[in-house]
Amino acid sequence: MRCCYTKADRLLKRSEFLRLSIQGRKIQNRYFIAIFSPGQFQRIRLGVTVARKVGSAPIRNRIKRFSREYFRLNRHMITGYWDINIIAKKEAAELSSEQAYLSLEKIFKNISGSKEH
Repeated sequence: MRCCYTKADRLLKRSEFLRLSIQGRKIQNRYFIAIFSPGQFQRIRLGVTVARKVGSAPIRNRIKRFSREYFRLNRHMITGYWDINIIAKKEAAELSSEQAYLSLEKIFKNISGSKEH
């Protein structure tokens, strides 16, 4: 099990996010939306999107940090190779780290239960 979150584990290009939004499947809960599709590489890659409407820069950065850290610690629980974009909803601004982890856990379990096509 790897314990780091490298550049190769990230969605970086706008085209990758656009491909996901067009081709990907969407699941959501109260705080987050996840758009995911089978990955093009032999790894799970994560992108995190937090719009300005969610809150100020420190709040947005905190949400991104929680999301990346949860992914870093729990990626081994996801089966298959996926490209995943986590989008924070406005309600995510008030989350504690524990609440964020519980919410993300439900989303990642849903993704793991999905079949690749």
